[in-house]
Amino acid sequence: MARVALCFGGRSAEHEVSCISAVSTLEALESRGHSVVPVGIDRDGTWHLADRDQRPLSATGPSIRVEVPGGRLIAADDELPVDVAFPVLHGPFGEDGTIQGLFEMAGLPYVGAGVLGSAIAMDKDVAKRLFRQAGLPVGKYLVVRAPEFLDGPGDVAERVGDDLGYPVFVKPANLGSSVGIARAADEAALKESIHDALRHDHKVLVEAEVVGREIEVAVLEGPRASVPGEIVVADGWYTYDAKYRDDNTRLLVPAPLDPSEEAVVRSLACRAFEALEGLGLARVDFFYEQGGRGFIINEVNTMPGFTPKSMFPMMWAATGMPYAELCDELVNLALTR
Repeated sequence: MARVALCFGGRSAEHEVSCISAVSTLEALESRGHSVVPVGIDRDGTWHLADRDQRPLSATGPSIRVEVPGGRLIAADDELPVDVAFPVLHGPFGEDGTIQGLFEMAGLPYVGAGVLGSAIAMDKDVAKRLFRQAGLPVGKYLVVRAPEFLDGPGDVAERVGDDLGYPVFVKPANLGSSVGIARAADEAALKESIHDALRHDHKVLVEAEVVGREIEVAVLEGPRASVPGEIVVADGWYTYDAKYRDDNTRLLVPAPLDPSEEAVVRSLACRAFEALEGLGLARVDFFYEQGGRGFIINEVNTMPGFTPKSMFPMMWAATGMPYAELCDELVNLALTR
């Protein structure tokens, strides 16, 4: 059994989601015999030895540091021996290759994608370029950078109208959990949405709306694909509130697809995982235009929501790998890489 540093919290807008995910992960790892050290990273980036009994877990407690090189965790003058890090961190500073680089320098094995895979999956523009190069289906989109928009918002709006039409979705290139995303139905809404998205990132994607079902596939290193799941939103699109606060959002696992459709989307998910140099785990999100273009890749998430009621664990449970076994598998993959 391993000694696991469970890292949660972080500096991104998804701090709260990470703290919730970490509770289930801690309990599952301990049920499989692992020893868990809960490491809370607060919004300022300070690391803490968290109170394991607090619910939800909180990024508070005595300060700790990671030794580079060496990979040891130090609280005051006391060493906290660990064999592997399990970063249940979402968004920037946790899922984008930054903390993975720290673990690499420290020589500490860790769960999930490496520096390269994490960074390119986080950047939705770069990821889509690699998907296209690999011959994978990608929807129409444009990239808008801050200087370009600030110098000529009208020119940007004209280009969007000519190349994509309306409505469009505007999203920061490097973020997750639908933070900073807006639907724009006209030029005025587009300009406002880009302005808001640039608060989160210097680069923004403007994507043509795809009308279709939202299908997801969970992938483990191998690659191995789960049965697909489907998200059915009660009203509108899959916003942050629809993900985490709306009880009317339905998660269908497995997704109602026929065998041939399921085979196609599972194959595409594995190809997307490989195109982004995936390791450990990822959730691959699709739109499905039945009778149209078929499956279109939306994005890849290298550290998806990780409670037992999150899509990634639910899809693996439906495939035959229960939650605690899944957590155990991820630790084993990290230790044997």
